[in-house]
Amino acid sequence: MPNIADLNIVFRGAGDVASGAALRLYNAGLRRIIMLEIPRPMAVRRTVSFSEAVYDGEVTVEGVRAKLAVSSTDIPALWKEEVLPVLVDPEGLLIRNMKPDVVIEATIAKRNIGVSMADAPLVIGVGPGFTAGKDVHCVIETNRGFTMGRLYRSGSAAPNTGNPGIVMGYSVERVLRAPCSGRFETNLDIGDRVEAGASVGTVNGQPVISQIGGILRGLLRAGLDVEKGAKMGDVEPRDDIGFNRCSDKGMAVGGALLEAIIAYALNREPNCREA
Repeated sequence: MPNIADLNIVFRGAGDVASGAALRLYNAGLRRIIMLEIPRPMAVRRTVSFSEAVYDGEVTVEGVRAKLAVSSTDIPALWKEEVLPVLVDPEGLLIRNMKPDVVIEATIAKRNIGVSMADAPLVIGVGPGFTAGKDVHCVIETNRGFTMGRLYRSGSAAPNTGNPGIVMGYSVERVLRAPCSGRFETNLDIGDRVEAGASVGTVNGQPVISQIGGILRGLLRAGLDVEKGAKMGDVEPRDDIGFNRCSDKGMAVGGALLEAIIAYALNREPNCREA
């Protein structure tokens, strides 16, 4: 039986869901984690996304530090510091060279963008776009409801609904979307309060209007180019929700990952629930 703490775990993606899940693994003692990102991450909930290390060099989420690794040779030293390495590697070349024990596809792309069961002894897909037993060993449900965080070893997660969860009667109204394609500019930041009908920023000069009043829980980094309709932020109508804490979805995914990884380490095979 392998020592669970010695398993090498690679996340593809370091956005808010992946970061919440990685945080849970880290706090459970699984510290040999690497997070792979694209050159210009598009995280909306930036205060809880390790992907921000790509821009700032270092970021802390709920007391856990992550640092940008210039190359894969930096990873052992960062592990020794008990810091999560974030490596810009959109193609996942590290996976081929390192041959990790566990690969977690957590880009939340809603489709398979290049992961297979050949990538590692245990490959886990987060959300829709994967079929357990075909392109990954296990799938984690991300659709909100009583199945969120469940682990499947056959079938797929529920299809993407395109609609966010309902909060105080609001659903799609909470989401800020690009009115056109172009560069996003804003003087606001996460944690700022906005009123219904107020402009949160502009895309090519066109205003991004908040449909409801509340606190900016997520907001895209200014200066990034977006496509028309892209999610650029979300407004939280409740006053008691911390924007510096990982979401329930990230925590639920992290719990499912722990279940899969521990079962793998004990039994040498994924031990997932049937879909």
